[in-house]
Order: sequence, then structure tokens, then C-alpha cells
Amino acid sequence: MSAALHFRRMTAVLLSVSLLAVAGTAAAAGKKIAMVQINQEALFFTQMDQGAQAAAKAAGVELAIFNSNNDPSAQNNAIETYIQQKVDAILVVAIDVNGIKPAITEAKKAGIPVVTIDAIVDGDNSVQVGVDNKKVGEDIGKYTAAYIKTNLGGKANIGVVGALNSFIQNVRLDGFKAGIATVPSAKIVATVDGQNVQDQAQTAAENLISAHPDLQIVYATGEPALIGLVAATSAQDATGRVKIVGWDLSAQAIKGIDAGFVTAVVQQDPEGEGRAAVNAAMKLLNKQPVEKNISVPVTIVTKANVGKYRAVFK
Repeated sequence: MSAALHFRRMTAVLLSVSLLAVAGTAAAAGKKIAMVQINQEALFFTQMDQGAQAAAKAAGVELAIFNSNNDPSAQNNAIETYIQQKVDAILVVAIDVNGIKPAITEAKKAGIPVVTIDAIVDGDNSVQVGVDNKKVGEDIGKYTAAYIKTNLGGKANIGVVGALNSFIQNVRLDGFKAGIATVPSAKIVATVDGQNVQDQAQTAAENLISAHPDLQIVYATGEPALIGLVAATSAQDATGRVKIVGWDLSAQAIKGIDAGFVTAVVQQDPEGEGRAAVNAAMKLLNKQPVEKNISVPVTIVTKANVGKYRAVFK
């Protein structure tokens, strides 16, 4: 990369960072933590931001949040910029868990600890916060398998609305496939790519449902996919024949649960993940012991336990 091009990219990232920086209370010790986020569209990520902001405020540190808009290169550039700014710690929700590793290594060389959130990065990050997406994907797959055995005679045609540009969501799909493998007559007949964008997920889901009138179950690997799928199922007048399972609650998903066509949704604790990441960074900065892997529990939400989540998604 030429020096001029690198300078222009760095300038653009600096401008984006300054526009999207979210300040906590004035830091008594002048500490600053930077958070490199995937996007600001999904409620999951905005709730994570809120948890991080609350923890930063409580700790008396400044928090800057960078919106990568689903662009892995923007994440790398943002980390480079934060290294130049000499922030005290970096949090990152990686889009590309392998592509982000060199930037994390550079941060480590600069003496800046990195806490990775959600997507598992096996690199020079100091701490990993989040859930085991493979295991939980398998758990929702096993739940789906049990549903197929009980309600569909052990046979089902399954569709998937994924986000093929998301490492995390691909891992969730791998786990789901392992979970439903306990029912040999359940098969995935088609996978469509919503690209982690709600409108695109809805269009992809509509095409999936119309092209496969024999679908009985559709699995959505993330929040935009699930919201788009719920809307598509209603738009295609398929709520009577298609059951939905997926990830991340929303007001739309809860309405689907109430209507009976959304069967089960994995609900994470993104606010808890944000808080845990900031708290881990503070321990690192204060030279206190901290676990390498911090697990934040999930819940599979069904009609039986959805009530306690209603207030959150009004």
C-alpha cells in the first residue's frame, strides 16, 4: 500500500472514529477504551454497546465505539488507528476471525490488550468474551430434532437463512447441522444468504419459501436473518406450514412466538457481553487476574418462557 493511500485510509478511519465516539464519564486516570463493532443495525450489537457504555461509565473511563458497517477491512483499519492513538485497551467483535489476527498482534506489540467478543479469535487477544456458538448452534439443532420427532414424524425439509459473510453465523450453522443429524430423515434442502442485513434477508427468505413449498422448518442464524424470515413468512402467507427457529429475540420474533409459527429462539445476553468485556479490560489494565475465556450464558426462548422478555422488546 502506498504511503498516500495509507494516509487517506487512516484519515477516513480517524474521521469515522471521531464521529462515532461515545464518551463515558471523564476518566479520572485519563484511560480510554476503544470498541470496534460489527454494525449498528442489529439490536444485538446496540445492546452490547449499551452494556459496554454502562460499564465504562461505572469504571470512570472513556469509551469510543467504531461502527465497521460489516466491513472486515474497516475493522483492521480502525484497530491500526486506535494503536496510533495509544488507547489503553481495544474491544473487538470480529467479522473475519482470521483476518483480524495481524491487527490484534500489532496491538499486543504496542502493549495494548485486546478483548474479543462473541466471535472466537484464536490469536493474540488477551481475553475472549461470549458464547460457544458451535455448541449453542448444536443445542438449537437438537431442540429442532426433538420437535421433528415429536411433531413431524421424524421427517422434515429444512431451509436456512444465513449470513455467509459472517464467521460467527457460519459456525452456528455448522452446529445446527450437527444437532439435526440425530434425525436422519431431516434434511437441509436450501440455504440462502441474507448477508446480515434485514431487508436482504427478507428478500432471500421470500425467495426460499416460494421456491420450496414443501419446507416445514427454516433456521435463521442471526437477528437480521430472523426478523427478515418472520416478515417473509407472513408475506408469503406461510405461517401455517413453516415453523421457524433461530437466533436473537426481537419484537417481531416475539409476535411470531405468540402466533405459533416461531418455535424457538436462542437469546444471548449482549448487554452482559458488553459489560463483561469492559470489566475484563479494566482488570487487565489494573494488572488484576482475569479469566482467558469468559462465558456469558444463553437461553432458548419458547412460548413457555417468552413472557419475561416482553418488556425488553416493547
